Amino acid sequence: MKPLENINSNGGFSEFSEQNLMSFVIVKNHQINAMKNTNELFSHLWNDYISTNPEVKSVYNLFVGEGEDIRHDHIAFRTFDHPKVNIDVLAKWFIDHGYQLRGEYHFEEKHLYARHYEHKSDKNAPRVFISHLKTNEFSDYLQSMVKDIVGKIPADVLRDEKLLTAGSTWENLPSYNVYNRLREESEYAAWMYLFGYTVNHFAINVNHLQNFTSLEKINEFLKNKGYIMNESGGEIKGSPEKLLEQSSIRASLQTLNFKEGQYEVPVTYYEFTRRYPDANGKLFSGFIAKSADKIFESTDYYNHA
Repeated sequence: MKPLENINSNGGFSEFSEQNLMSFVIVKNHQINAMKNTNELFSHLWNDYISTNPEVKSVYNLFVGEGEDIRHDHIAFRTFDHPKVNIDVLAKWFIDHGYQLRGEYHFEEKHLYARHYEHKSDKNAPRVFISHLKTNEFSDYLQSMVKDIVGKIPADVLRDEKLLTAGSTWENLPSYNVYNRLREESEYAAWMYLFGYTVNHFAINVNHLQNFTSLEKINEFLKNKGYIMNESGGEIKGSPEKLLEQSSIRASLQTLNFKEGQYEVPVTYYEFTRRYPDANGKLFSGFIAKSADKIFESTDYYNHA
């Protein structure tokens, strides 16, 4: 087989057989297709996210209107520790798209466990943060509700990526009494009961912004536009010394139909994340459990009063 000339990393030439070239092309095509599929997946997740809560698209548009090119640092999902829907189940779809496990986190007070995943080759792909509720640490009532919820998810949904955007397949009309009963034990469980499988939040990559380079500036901008910030643990969670700063708006209130009538409840929210380099100049890529613990509270119930 006649060798082909290939420019090597030093600018010289090396032999590159047609067979090797074909293998190279196949690998590159596979990577391109995988990236295309990943982009399609995130596009689908974004569309589901903004359809659940149009307010977050308004926030996105505010920054685009200020000349910013938005990239997302991460997205987050919630679930239960039931073997049919736990972290491993949701993570599978991302692992199939080239993601790998990069960190795990424990939230003892909220009875949560979480992991975060990063794409192996696409450094611009958002991180994926998935948490699940440790249901065996709660009352028989909550555990029974979760088993009932999971039992009503169609089998074909559990086997497909559609689970990521399935919403709450278990109730055509939820009960406000059940929602409040769950809130007594876990705001997280109550939120899952209403909204189920949809992106809980997207987080804007502040490092990529040109005009809004600090969370202080972002927070003031949003407050001036009428948005309410999550102040739990302070408006800004973390610090440059900890290599990570995070802030978020509170989940917007939407009026939903319940069996008992119409009530306002928190939906989803937008987060803002700024990362700092470590002593070796490498940008911190993980999360801080103490900060994330307070970010979870962005969906806690509140009213305008």
